[in-house]
Amino acid sequence: MHSTRGKSVSVRFALPASELRPFVTTYYCTEVVCEAGEWLEDYLHPEWANFRFLSKVAAEGAIGSDSLAPSPALTITGPTSRATRFRMSAGRAWGIGLLPLGWASFVPENAGDYADRYVDGRMDPAFAAFVPLADALASSSGDFAEEQALIEQHMARLFAKQLRPDPAIRALNDALVDPELASVADLTQRLGMNVRSLERLSNRAFGFPPKLLLRRQRFLRSLARFMLDPSLKWLSAIDYHYHDQSHFVRDFRRFMGMSPSAYAKLEKPLLVAAARARMEAAGAAVQGLHQPGGIN
Repeated sequence: MHSTRGKSVSVRFALPASELRPFVTTYYCTEVVCEAGEWLEDYLHPEWANFRFLSKVAAEGAIGSDSLAPSPALTITGPTSRATRFRMSAGRAWGIGLLPLGWASFVPENAGDYADRYVDGRMDPAFAAFVPLADALASSSGDFAEEQALIEQHMARLFAKQLRPDPAIRALNDALVDPELASVADLTQRLGMNVRSLERLSNRAFGFPPKLLLRRQRFLRSLARFMLDPSLKWLSAIDYHYHDQSHFVRDFRRFMGMSPSAYAKLEKPLLVAAARARMEAAGAAVQGLHQPGGIN
């Protein structure tokens, strides 16, 4: 639970069944308490795809420099490389975080076509399989255990449709969460794949070119350290692959749209609550650093 100026937010995470952990990071429930007409606002860092069920809360979002706009009741957000400004009124919402293998398995379209954007899942046929779950959650009682069970049952039914995991996607995801890998050459050597094949795989399941993915992972490792211990100076949090602090500042502006010092001054009610709860439940403070098989 995180509180600020009479508002509060709690984020609860649940791991999927073991057979789904190569596909799904977590299921998560966000509950906001605030006065009528007020918002609880934050900036979400770059992450993998997320499906958010917002029928019981008003929410608005904007990726990068876009203007805030109402979020659909079933909001499908592709992989992001830009910060998402996001705000919620009082209420509760559920989300499902998808790993790249989950996107490639559950969504018939390329992740690159949805990168840095969100769509109304009810209006896009690529996400028809999740509309019944949105309907079930919209009509549920609001009990956490009941709603978690609805999600688990729905995902189990999808998994039962003879998913055929692509080992190359899992191998690339494993490589991206390895902090020792720092270049596209490292990736091609690890995967035994040429650059063109790697780029096609990245577009299909990960949403971005390999070089940008590596850059994003380096940034997220730094941000995660700061989120878990805001008392740290940025110089103590930045990843060792950065050449110097100015290199890190350039990346920070690229991914978050602001300087590290400006970000440090912001209240982070959603992100602080989520980072700590996610770390405890899933072993990673941010979704982009999640191990494809769950906690090691």
